[in-house]
Amino acid sequence: MPKHYSKKRKYGRIFKAAKENSPKAADSIAQKPTSGHLLKFALPTVLSMLIMNTFGIVDGIFVSRIIDPLAMSGTGIVFPFLTFVMAIGFMLGVGGNALVAKKLGEGLKREAKENFSLIALTAFIVSLVIAGIGLLFPSFILTNILGAEGFVYDMAREYMMPLLFFMPAIILGVVFQQFLITEGKAHISAITALVGGLTSVGLNFLFIYHMGMGLQGAALSTSIGYTLPALVGFLYFTFRRGGNLHFTRPKLDFKALGRSCVNGASEMVTMMAISITGTLLNRIILGIEGPDAISAAVIMFSGLGVFSALFMGFASGIAPIISYNFGKGDSDHLKMVFKNSLRIIGIIAFSAVGLAWLLTYPLISVYDVPVGTAIHDMATTGFRIIAFSFIFSGFNVFGSMFFTALNNGIVSSILSFFQTLVFVVIAYLTLPAIFGINGAWAALPVAETLGIALTIFFFKKMRKRYNYA
Repeated sequence: MPKHYSKKRKYGRIFKAAKENSPKAADSIAQKPTSGHLLKFALPTVLSMLIMNTFGIVDGIFVSRIIDPLAMSGTGIVFPFLTFVMAIGFMLGVGGNALVAKKLGEGLKREAKENFSLIALTAFIVSLVIAGIGLLFPSFILTNILGAEGFVYDMAREYMMPLLFFMPAIILGVVFQQFLITEGKAHISAITALVGGLTSVGLNFLFIYHMGMGLQGAALSTSIGYTLPALVGFLYFTFRRGGNLHFTRPKLDFKALGRSCVNGASEMVTMMAISITGTLLNRIILGIEGPDAISAAVIMFSGLGVFSALFMGFASGIAPIISYNFGKGDSDHLKMVFKNSLRIIGIIAFSAVGLAWLLTYPLISVYDVPVGTAIHDMATTGFRIIAFSFIFSGFNVFGSMFFTALNNGIVSSILSFFQTLVFVVIAYLTLPAIFGINGAWAALPVAETLGIALTIFFFKKMRKRYNYA
């Protein structure tokens, strides 16, 4: 069988599976939330996030294999900035989605459309502001905020500048993906993410290998890959008028916009915390082991992102079900969602730890880092230490998303703030001083362990208020 025909059949099966397992109508939100239905509903979102995270590794692979493993330190320095940008999209997308899904559950369809249109417009304006600031003050961001210096600064600047021109696509792509879930078209997100990822792979090969564009080519290929989900989402909500959501004349409703920001504050805090702690980690490990440690961290956190996508994809995927039943006042379904979700996450959590240990060497080998080098040794040890964070991280992610879906942005933000920032910063500032580089890698498992105690506290404290357990 020809190779191209085999690949066509393979991707055809992926497209078919995503479509068959996605909600075909808005009333799928109202179905009985059995474990099977939750998995079926969340599958397209999980696939979408897995695809985005998997193809996000592509930059590192091409940079490591074609340029040099040490060049990954440039992409690693810029990663916290890109995370900051995506945090804005998650805040508006997840928070706005919770509000809009709740209003659909209440039967307020006109308000839902107006709120959706306002949120999308706001995301576009904010993206332009961020891009403008980045283009005007790149040296300040790279040196004073991200801590780049010397040849690492040169590589980081080369990688960051092309990304700035694609800020609207990056942010709007995240926003549209969230609303496509509520619209019952999550399979579109999965398919566009796959096509965008494949596009990124092809362009990486073209720009870096054939055209010799280096880190600039890696940034361009990634940026263009992000453009497709944003473009498809824009076209869908502009021309598809028969669904629950489409663009309409936005009503300047500051209360709804503020509510969306509060609802999504926890997701923004989570992403912002990753940005802040990522910058802090880069500064700490640069002082301990130099640029080699940054390259090792890129490898580790790329692998970590693949497993984390399982938890984030599931939690984001079922969030509209929670919001809908909350708006409808169906406590029986809320109880089922809560109970079945915890069971599913527990199974995924312990499976993820085992898989991470088994796949450590295969994951690192794709970067073509020689065995026995400092980068390889740090990546191997570090990844297996960080893998223990999977035991609790899934429950912590679900806890934050659960309260966001219940439109309780305050509790969700408290969870995110402590779990992804306070506990992590404390661990980063103490453990490396005692245990060196391995202490830096152990910070995440320690933070997740502290975080699960806070998650359990709020689950117990809020159960009578929302009647989910």
